[in-house]
Amino acid sequence: MSKRILCCLFLLLAMSTKASFILLPMDENTQTNHLKAYGITFWCLEKNYKASWLLNYRGGSFLLPDAIEIRKECQIRGVSFEILSDDEEARILDEISSPSQNMETVILEKAPKIAVYTPKGKHPWDDAVTLVLTYAEIPFTAIYDEEVLSDQLVPYDWLHLHHEDFTGQYGKFFGAYRNVPWYIEQKTEAEALATKLGYAKVSQEKADVAKKVRNFVIGGGFMFAMCSATDSFDIALAADGVDICEPMFDGDESEANYQSKMNYSNSFAFKDFILERRPEKYEFSDIDMTEKRRIPMEKDYFTLMEFSAKWDPIPSMLCQNHTQLVKGFMGQTTSFDSALIKSNVLIMGSCELNGEARYIHGEKGKGMFTFFGGHDPEDFQHQVGDSPTVLDLHPNSPGYRLILNNVLFPAARKKKQKT
Repeated sequence: MSKRILCCLFLLLAMSTKASFILLPMDENTQTNHLKAYGITFWCLEKNYKASWLLNYRGGSFLLPDAIEIRKECQIRGVSFEILSDDEEARILDEISSPSQNMETVILEKAPKIAVYTPKGKHPWDDAVTLVLTYAEIPFTAIYDEEVLSDQLVPYDWLHLHHEDFTGQYGKFFGAYRNVPWYIEQKTEAEALATKLGYAKVSQEKADVAKKVRNFVIGGGFMFAMCSATDSFDIALAADGVDICEPMFDGDESEANYQSKMNYSNSFAFKDFILERRPEKYEFSDIDMTEKRRIPMEKDYFTLMEFSAKWDPIPSMLCQNHTQLVKGFMGQTTSFDSALIKSNVLIMGSCELNGEARYIHGEKGKGMFTFFGGHDPEDFQHQVGDSPTVLDLHPNSPGYRLILNNVLFPAARKKKQKT
């Protein structure tokens, strides 16, 4: 009888400590591949597994159910994971729920449908987002002007704007590259596409694209933009109906006194900016801090703001990382002049040396947007024609983690913000 009792006790103990959950730790010293951990979580959502994002717990870890195929997928992709019993999972969730802890559990419901606004034929390394999505094995659909203008954004939850110029000035590359074959070819292709779509000018076509994207966000979509897609997007909206292009861009003179005709109420994030009139200048406006910042590479860092995970889960999700100090990196639009950011836009990352904003977030209608300055988080000064960044060399990149926070954010269960 005693042996039978002992066996039952051992069986009950084994049942109580059986592995029921997988933790993908996201702290600095444990996770071997932070970037692919997002891909594992996305993959689980696609397969209808339940998932939770543990905000501020060990760098923003992910909690998944225990399944053989999830373990195998982690092993294949080189992602560190830990096996938890029911009791261990309960202790973690109790710790997170404590009012004394700046942590929160966010349920991830379904994999968002992702669209990347990028021209046909672009290489993944031309844009940090397509590069990291490919590396993390997160599926996306490439779309461009034809799809946007024919209202094909509707099925998507998340849209990334490629390093782009929505003002019709061909990236302001005229000064340095106007006689280079790739510039001539891109200009010719853009003009041909505008004509095909029924527009007399590329600037008019791009303005309508910007307005379609605006409507996507207002209707409840989430938009993420980097580098020149941030300020050129806002400029295009503010300049709606106003010709700000010089003759080398659209064949006729710009509109007289166009600066005074900017409608800043149309823009998402920026106000009171002054446009750069010189066509040979590689700059759109005074929003960008690239030429004003004077920060050497070894001192170029920005700090992520700390938010209350329980009271402000949205910015907390977008700032999850294993470090608050992130290496800076350049771009056509490197960072934003804080004085030109609208008061209702949240600054989530800034440089302490000069106060510039690097990472900002806001709401528009029913949707949201995030702007991230710079071109490639692991290439300090990316130049035209540079070799692509090899993310196998940067699997724990804090800068690329910020991009993937934005990718995964729309999967979160929507709940009313606390006030």
